[in-house]
Amino acid sequence: MSDQPGKCGADHVAPDCAGANFYAIDRGLRDLLRLYLEPGDFRRLEPHFDRLGRLAGGRLDELARIADKHPPVLHPRDRFGRDEDWIDYHSSYREMEEVAFADFQFHAMSHRAGVLGMDRPLPAVAKYALQYLFVQAEFGLMCPISVTDTSIHLVRKFANPELTDYLLPKMLSGDVATMWKGTQFMTERAGGSDVGAIETTARLVDGEWRLYGDKWFCSHADADVALLLARPERAAAGTKGLALFALPRRLKDGGRNAYRIVRLKDKLGTRSMASGEILLEGAFAYLVGDAGAGLKQMMEQVNLSRLSHGVRAAAMMRRCLNEAMVCARTRVAFGNTIIEYPLLRRQLLKIAVPTEQSLSMFLFAARAMDRANAGDKDAEALLRILTPLLKFRACRDNIPVATGAMEVRGGNGYIEEWVHARLVRDAHIGVLWEGTSNINALDIVTRAIGKSNAHRRLAAALSRLLDQAATIPSPFRDRLRDTLERAVGFAEQVAAAPALEENARLAASGLYHITSAILMSWEAAQPELDARRALHARFVLEHRLTPQDPLAPSNRDWEGEAVSVVLSERPVAVSEVVPLLGG
Repeated sequence: MSDQPGKCGADHVAPDCAGANFYAIDRGLRDLLRLYLEPGDFRRLEPHFDRLGRLAGGRLDELARIADKHPPVLHPRDRFGRDEDWIDYHSSYREMEEVAFADFQFHAMSHRAGVLGMDRPLPAVAKYALQYLFVQAEFGLMCPISVTDTSIHLVRKFANPELTDYLLPKMLSGDVATMWKGTQFMTERAGGSDVGAIETTARLVDGEWRLYGDKWFCSHADADVALLLARPERAAAGTKGLALFALPRRLKDGGRNAYRIVRLKDKLGTRSMASGEILLEGAFAYLVGDAGAGLKQMMEQVNLSRLSHGVRAAAMMRRCLNEAMVCARTRVAFGNTIIEYPLLRRQLLKIAVPTEQSLSMFLFAARAMDRANAGDKDAEALLRILTPLLKFRACRDNIPVATGAMEVRGGNGYIEEWVHARLVRDAHIGVLWEGTSNINALDIVTRAIGKSNAHRRLAAALSRLLDQAATIPSPFRDRLRDTLERAVGFAEQVAAAPALEENARLAASGLYHITSAILMSWEAAQPELDARRALHARFVLEHRLTPQDPLAPSNRDWEGEAVSVVLSERPVAVSEVVPLLGG
């Protein structure tokens, strides 16, 4: 029995975000879309952001909870014993597919006009903002969405006209019943990150390519067409001998292709989506592009997927932050709502800061993609380094953020009836898919910096943004400039000396943190935008980029006031944050 009149036991359990509009409650996203999108595009698309925000907090959230409890089931044979392997999905997953592929048409929005009423393909900023909203409800399905999108890109760019004419109309369709979904099959037991160790072979038989081998981790295992790497017979060893192929699930006569889904993976997370093992037994495939450029071509899909992974991590962190905040503002312990306690406020800050960092980083990267697609070479260089930076750091941050939000909820967060357990499970895949943290850090240091000098373009772009942030105090901007110079110098030093490779992750983190801090400072300086982002920038500068004595007590007067401003629900003006930015 409750000792408070009119209350039952259930009234003491803090609510969650179910039923919320994830667009309406996201002040940062609403502000920044006005900044990163062209005004006309924002006006046309905002009703769709709002509609998806309502779906993500409502029906999609309900469906995602159900689909997570009813994972796909593989049927290897039909009742006659024929190898007609197929996968059964729960009706909740199928309904989410209708939202993704028919209603919003995520897979096609970058490639053709007509999606969401637009007279041209959507800008990357809009596409990734929509992904960000969708993933706050459902993470697993975003893999099939993304790989269909990126497969279309590769087919359009590298396939010959005959293959393009055959595949693209099917892949770009908005009819879920007839469209062809795409995927990529890369990993083998011999070759995960070491792609050059791939053992799948391709034989040219009577003018047709036949594939033999075993793909070990195939997400969206029953896709209608899969892009994969294989080594043609007598081709060179290593990555130079790999060719890119398109593997159809069904042949033109309607018969099944000569490969089998051997089993589905029993995964820690992304349970709604089918990942399996594929055995290729002379499967027919189409050669895509130049047989000697398979890895180079496939890396375009990998990099697009890496950017999407960074967005997905940002989305899950936002869901974690929303859940933590609603709990902190409503849960009562020892006579107070728990948001009033200093340690809990510090914990909320550790959730909020990486969440806001990732939001700025993915929108900046998406804007660079839009400019690069329009022919801007500087933007192309920016995208080259921003993509692995976002993938590397946001996916790593997602794990402690998910755990921290679960802890705010308390014991209920460990119960599968609540969203936290799924968020914790799903967070870990970000540091595995499309390259581990080590692989992405090495890509940043040895290639984006060591070979492409992309960090110099990034530093120049960030310096220009600091120049534009005139309402931010000069001493604070000078600290950011000095730290940028140090981070770039350290990264160059690591890139130039193979003996310093063990510092690659540290160098990558430094670049990510200073980039996000400068972005948030610039964003805060924009007229009519909420200025609390500058305080997030200072938290990054003080706690991620400034040396501290771990055994000295923290007693910074500015922090207490800054935390109160950051955790408040009211708009914040630049004039209010300027005294808190220090020198």
